[in-house]
Amino acid sequence: MSFPNIRLRRLRRTAELRRMFDIAPPSPSKFVWPVFVVEGSGRCEPIDAMPGQFRYSIDTLLKAVEKVAEQGIGGILLFGQSEGRKDSGGSGAWDDAGVVQRVIAALKREFPGLIVMSDVCLCAYTDHGHCGPLSPDGGVDNDAAIELLARVAVSHAGAGADVVAPSAMMDGQVLAIRDALADHDFKDTLLMSYSTKFVSSMYGPFRDAENSAPSAGDRRGYQASYANLRVALRESELDEEEGADILMVKPALFYLDVLARLRESTDLPLAAYNVSGEYSMLHATAERGWGDLYAMAHESLMALERAGADLFLSYWAPFYKEIFSNR
Repeated sequence: MSFPNIRLRRLRRTAELRRMFDIAPPSPSKFVWPVFVVEGSGRCEPIDAMPGQFRYSIDTLLKAVEKVAEQGIGGILLFGQSEGRKDSGGSGAWDDAGVVQRVIAALKREFPGLIVMSDVCLCAYTDHGHCGPLSPDGGVDNDAAIELLARVAVSHAGAGADVVAPSAMMDGQVLAIRDALADHDFKDTLLMSYSTKFVSSMYGPFRDAENSAPSAGDRRGYQASYANLRVALRESELDEEEGADILMVKPALFYLDVLARLRESTDLPLAAYNVSGEYSMLHATAERGWGDLYAMAHESLMALERAGADLFLSYWAPFYKEIFSNR
């Protein structure tokens, strides 16, 4: 059987038919909004490289979350900043009175139904900008780093985080955090690993927002190479063995093949981090008049859905209604 008997256009002849046979868009409950939190009050500072995104103090964040929660967005992923206190080990990251810890408690108090996730890393708190203390040769001391990352995770869990999310790409970090959570009786805290996180050119706007670029060197020694698929997949396989509850691919749009391969090989929930560069490049395209902003966002997010993402960590989360209404 072939043309003229087979006509695939029959399936897309009308909007109603297209809605019937297309896959449904992800619900708002599948979205997690990454946000940047800072000390002080009354602060809502635009991030130049990320239109529509801001650095929030606790009070302004609570107001912003009201609008996001009304849309049914499932969760928030918190990134903290240390604007003053930084040291070689990033000790401010596990300060129980730190801004992230206080934001976690405030969010759980004001929005008890919202899933609160916290990024577990040290780069925004170290005076050198790397994701752990440095060894004498200038590289990151992996084994010292995982002990400190475990302290950060326990501090966040103690503040009430539903999910802790280690992003440092240290070997053994998931196991160290899982053991530390168990030792402190946080057995129900979920662990979402940035399990396949690539060294990428798409993080520039984030580093501007977070003020977390390394002062020297780069992160090629610990983030995964995008030129080696087998090792990248193995990173997630090992994190699953170490006790991760959720795996992640980061970035997302340039790595749909990795996302699809992981979806075939694991039954764990799989998150796609739609990173800052992916967000900002669509804004830049729209600003030049080369495409409709929300149409491009819709298309890109549906690509992640097709590839097998269960969770969407995306700066588009606050704009869910604009993106998915009437399309």
